[in-house]
Amino acid sequence: MNALILASEAASTGMDPHTFAVIVGGGIFAALMVLLLITVSYTNVGNRHEAKPEPEDTHRQFKTHVPHSH
Repeated sequence: MNALILASEAASTGMDPHTFAVIVGGGIFAALMVLLLITVSYTNVGNRHEAKPEPEDTHRQFKTHVPHSH
């Protein structure tokens, strides 16, 4: 069994699986942080302007305006 472990260690070339997992996880984390910063920057730009009145949408399912009295 000891010879099998030594042979597998000698044959393995490449990166340690733990190091590979940290690199992949760090890359995913960095990509999500970039997307978060992009989202926050668009929110900041959207808050610079006054809100425009929303046109009445006759196809909206949930009515938010007061219905007309007949």
